[in-house]
Amino acid sequence: MSTLDLYNLNPILQVMATGLALALLPLSWWVWRHRHAPAGRRLQALTILTLFLTFDLILFGAFTRLTDSGLGCPDWPGCYGSATPVGAQVHIEAAQSAMPTGPVTHGKAWVEMVHRYLATGVGVLIMSLGMMTWNQRRRDPAQAVNPAWPTFTLLWVCLQGAFGALTVTMKLFPAIVTLHLLFGIGLLALLAAQAVRYDGWQSFAVSPALRRGLWLAFGLLCLQIALGGWVSTNYAVLACTGFPSCNGTWLPELNWQGFALWRDLGHTVEGQILPFSALTTIHFVHRSAAWGVLTVLVFVGWRLRQVPGMQRLAHALLTLAALQLATGLSNVVLDWPLVAAVLHTGGASALVLVLTWALCISRPANSVDSPRHGAGERSSLDSRPAA
Repeated sequence: MSTLDLYNLNPILQVMATGLALALLPLSWWVWRHRHAPAGRRLQALTILTLFLTFDLILFGAFTRLTDSGLGCPDWPGCYGSATPVGAQVHIEAAQSAMPTGPVTHGKAWVEMVHRYLATGVGVLIMSLGMMTWNQRRRDPAQAVNPAWPTFTLLWVCLQGAFGALTVTMKLFPAIVTLHLLFGIGLLALLAAQAVRYDGWQSFAVSPALRRGLWLAFGLLCLQIALGGWVSTNYAVLACTGFPSCNGTWLPELNWQGFALWRDLGHTVEGQILPFSALTTIHFVHRSAAWGVLTVLVFVGWRLRQVPGMQRLAHALLTLAALQLATGLSNVVLDWPLVAAVLHTGGASALVLVLTWALCISRPANSVDSPRHGAGERSSLDSRPAA
């Protein structure tokens, strides 16, 4: 299959139509459910709905990757030039006959295409959010939120879609797949920040040290997600067996070729087969860094428990940290069960949501003279920074 064939745009309108049809279901529910709500409340509800479906999309993306379905349709945006695997049956059967356990099967093709349909649907929702925000600004400039945020989010999701296309056409190139994951996580954070601030929120004073701790936890978590994505995209989950030791030793042989960013899957920069010790190093670094990140998350969560009004976020943070530890250990001890692996990605995504929410509703205690803002006080993205 040539490079031109990989980007067969013939079915793009049909794929977009399918995504639009999927998006109309939650949009119809949103219109009916919030038909009498103020404009700001409607936009916030649509953002939360989009946030929820984006979280689901990330989980399904993890399922797609973990079931080896990323190349179930080896072209983009359709499947062998068709909008659905039904029209590609001949090609899929030929590929499956040649390699029964290979990347192309009927089941994997459907998983991959459903992922694309869902991603298109989320894109439609984000586009709708941007259009409605601009329309609200035109009708009522004094009350509308800043449409720059949903516009930037739309550009972000378009870039995310481009990485999704490259994931397929570049044959699961590790750096591209990892960036695809990180952009998905970033999309969650963007939507969460907007959901908190669209229609007013209650802010809570925290010590400057705790505020810095929240930012530190957020930064370390993103780094750990990148390391985890690197483990997954290089299929290094089982390269370090046993716990707490790794392959029967406390310090395995380290080979840093695995951290060369621009290389093909399973190969070194020079094109040779990536040695197993490089995969072990990828896993070992992620496992070792997890203890430091977990310590920071627990410490920040414990401190948040002492802030009135933020106890629920603190409990969520501590619970999710425990879930990450449990699912991470399960991946090693139980030989990478699918449920635990998907939950591990979901837990990391949920941690990003909780920390983003905490950053948006907290403020350094010495930065605002007035007491706590009321829960119903009008606020917008025009008047406050992102976090």
